[in-house]
Amino acid sequence: MNSRDLLRSTSRTFALGIERLPGILCDATTSAYLLLRVSDYLEDNEEMDGDEKVELLNLWVNILREKEKIETLTGKLTKTPTSSPDAIVAQHAKEILIHLHTLPHDVQEIIINHVTHSTQGMARWIKQGPNLIDENDLDDYMFEVAGRVGYLVTQLFAWYSFSIRRRLKEIMPLAREFGLALQTVNVIRGLREDFNRGWVYIPQKFLADMGLSAEQFFDPQHRGQALKVLDRMTEKAERHLKQALTYVKALPWWQHGIRLGCIFPLMFAIRTLAVSRNNAEVFANEAKITRDEVKQIVLDSTLWGWSNRWLDSYYKKLNVSSS
Repeated sequence: MNSRDLLRSTSRTFALGIERLPGILCDATTSAYLLLRVSDYLEDNEEMDGDEKVELLNLWVNILREKEKIETLTGKLTKTPTSSPDAIVAQHAKEILIHLHTLPHDVQEIIINHVTHSTQGMARWIKQGPNLIDENDLDDYMFEVAGRVGYLVTQLFAWYSFSIRRRLKEIMPLAREFGLALQTVNVIRGLREDFNRGWVYIPQKFLADMGLSAEQFFDPQHRGQALKVLDRMTEKAERHLKQALTYVKALPWWQHGIRLGCIFPLMFAIRTLAVSRNNAEVFANEAKITRDEVKQIVLDSTLWGWSNRWLDSYYKKLNVSSS
């Protein structure tokens, strides 16, 4: 299975954007995405205890830094069930690394730097446990798993494009917000699934302010208070998304492929937030947008994504709740 097939098997929606990136940026971002999915697999694996996860994440870091051989990791994953896409990616880690090393040296350095730091951040949070005291803790966690990804792709864009490189100091702070925006929506979208595996990414302060425990947050008897906490999370997501929109608008209009690579996930996130807002169903099921909505966003953005004025109006259109 090649890198493009692995990408599509793990996330069709992310693949839609990544595959619009020009040439080598598509290959580089595909490699980076798949390497991070290996990290995600080790972090989220329900068959491993915390100590084993930390050990394997640190091993993965050493492999990326070429201090260990990849077989040391893949040899430990031979009995891994292949029911999840991330497990399949982890089992193909050697092929992903081989592809990574075909890329220009500077590109490899950017990818390895950010993937190793993100992986170390995941290990740190596993040691700390699922205890997010306040919003600063949530932002710290989300930065490790997503904000760094914003930095990663932006540095790749700057390597490719002189116009972006020239504006890097302006764009980089917004890159962090872009990552936090997508991850905050991801937290809202996956509330129930995360709770089922023992994690609640809602800051304890948010819950305590409404007199709730993590368990009560999902109890229908406390739905009114829980919806107020959800409102606080959607407001937070909205703040990050507005900055993410500014990030996209800062990218040169003539770099249409690069812009689409960012517009697609941003607009998917905006629409997902809209369907999640004040929606009690998110406490029971993963919030999703429809395939028809995905297709329409792709079509509209492909036609008009070069226009910042259009991006502003489309953001507002998608951000309206269906209810």
